[in-house]
Amino acid sequence: MITASLLVVAAYLLGSVSSAIIVCRLMGLPDPRTQGSNNPGATNVLRIGGKKAAAITLVGDSLKGLIPMVVGHLLGAGPAVLAGIGLGAFIGHLYPVFFGFRGGKGVATALGVQIGLFWPIGLSVAAIWLFVAKVLKISSLSALISMALAPVIVWFFWPDNVLIGMQLVITGLLFWRHRSNIRNLITGTEGRITR
Repeated sequence: MITASLLVVAAYLLGSVSSAIIVCRLMGLPDPRTQGSNNPGATNVLRIGGKKAAAITLVGDSLKGLIPMVVGHLLGAGPAVLAGIGLGAFIGHLYPVFFGFRGGKGVATALGVQIGLFWPIGLSVAAIWLFVAKVLKISSLSALISMALAPVIVWFFWPDNVLIGMQLVITGLLFWRHRSNIRNLITGTEGRITR
């Protein structure tokens, strides 16, 4: 029980490390919380800093979800602990203790959690994201569609109620964090992928 609690706390603390803010500081770019969409995530870093900065941010945010899940597997964690680890990393990204609880929207970290849980799950979600992004060229819509389907994908590959519940919580929180994007999608004002 102590080990499980430590893993969840460690996942939250790692999730709280903002890749976007650190990358922008190291590369001499504006704080992503004050530019573009004001969101410390890879899509906003792409807007203000270009592909290289965005790619580094994307990898960093994904690793925050992937690494704790891999550690959990290596330590023999069961579904309940893995679910706690995944939620810890994801919530850490959304509400980082190191950055005033102002975090990103969680897409890359959620993907890292899914890959770390069982790689076919993560690859399936990523494939949906890439397909929708290529066709519609709207990052937020790609994220919303792929994450809406993620609970079904988890059920297909690993039909465990706790893990499906974890993914439902992640999907719900991700939709909540994208509520401004959803409003923009409804009004037709959401930005498109141009770079």
